[in-house]
Amino acid sequence: MSLKAKILVIDDELVVLKSCHRILSEEGYAVQTVQTGVEGLQRLKNEKFDIILTDLMMPEISGMEILKRTMESYPGTIVIMITGYSTVQTAVEAIKLGATDYIPKPFTPDELLNAVNKALEKKKQERESVYPRVKESDVREGLHNLLGKSEKMQEVYRLIKRVAPTNATVLIYGESGTGKELVARAIHYDSERRERRLVAADCSTRPPNILESELFGSMRGSFTDATTTRLGLFEIADGGTLFLDEIGNTSLELQGKLLRVLEEQEFKPVDSSAIKRVDVRLIVATNRDLKAMVAEGMFREDLYDRLKVFPITVSPLRERLGDIPLLAYYFLDQLSQEANKEIKGFSAEAMNLLMQYHWPGNVRELKNVIERLVIMSEEELLGKAHIRGTIKEESQPEIDRLVPRTS
Repeated sequence: MSLKAKILVIDDELVVLKSCHRILSEEGYAVQTVQTGVEGLQRLKNEKFDIILTDLMMPEISGMEILKRTMESYPGTIVIMITGYSTVQTAVEAIKLGATDYIPKPFTPDELLNAVNKALEKKKQERESVYPRVKESDVREGLHNLLGKSEKMQEVYRLIKRVAPTNATVLIYGESGTGKELVARAIHYDSERRERRLVAADCSTRPPNILESELFGSMRGSFTDATTTRLGLFEIADGGTLFLDEIGNTSLELQGKLLRVLEEQEFKPVDSSAIKRVDVRLIVATNRDLKAMVAEGMFREDLYDRLKVFPITVSPLRERLGDIPLLAYYFLDQLSQEANKEIKGFSAEAMNLLMQYHWPGNVRELKNVIERLVIMSEEELLGKAHIRGTIKEESQPEIDRLVPRTS
């Protein structure tokens, strides 16, 4: 986990509370302490904790009672017992009721930390033995947020590794939502330019004159909203990488200026006679057929020839179904943690439904669906009813074909 566990310590001895708080806080754990079982149960009602460290013998409500109520109302929470009455009988009884470990008083800092770390590791192993989780090898060092075991993603990894160390221009093909920008980021961060900026711009969201000024900079008064002189993205990305998404949406005039930067590494800001030189690697992406656009006169052939030095195609999610469980669990873990929820996974029927869906919005749509599931669900296991109720309305007829209404 990126954040260490949240721990509640319950003990009627103030010196024990202070010691636990100091030892655990120094290791980066988020620690809260209370002196009675009543206070402890109240905290459990209001907040979610990963670990409960509770004394066995306390007035009013004992540690054993804390353990029983935690197991009943907050299953999955780790409970470690602390006691000065260290007998085999009480230890065995606590373990039978669901305690993960047992620490006798007095204990050393190492004994406390070992118990906590061992309990967290045990819980992690138990979850991973039941539910598939993203392994380090699936993420690929240097490839950051790109995930996938499929052969098509393996080919993308190989191409990234091959082109990243060079300064070659890269053209990334892929439908919307497939992760083209993630490929561009992986190339940049695996290159020798990684210490310099990666700057991204979406060519489909700006009118041609605004996009030109954003890319090359502009002088004050060069157009209506140009109240100051501004640097362009090429200049900002100098020494680094510039990623242009949806390059097929650019005008023919702007394409000519992009070609000059590629060939000469120089440009002029809008309404300026000054020539500026830059050292920028260009990575572009599109969901359109640029070759067909060239034939139709909508895209410059000379720019196309210059861009297609090293093409990479990111396949749609429907063509790499084996990646869906990996991605679904990755997003579920990430988003559940952000929402402070304990959602363990998907039923077999739910996962089967995810695998059969067409995913027109690709990985982006899958992430959005998982995010809605996390927000709406209160259960630990997501079933097919959750999936049917969450996938966007315009896709519901497709879902109805996959799952009968009687289910």
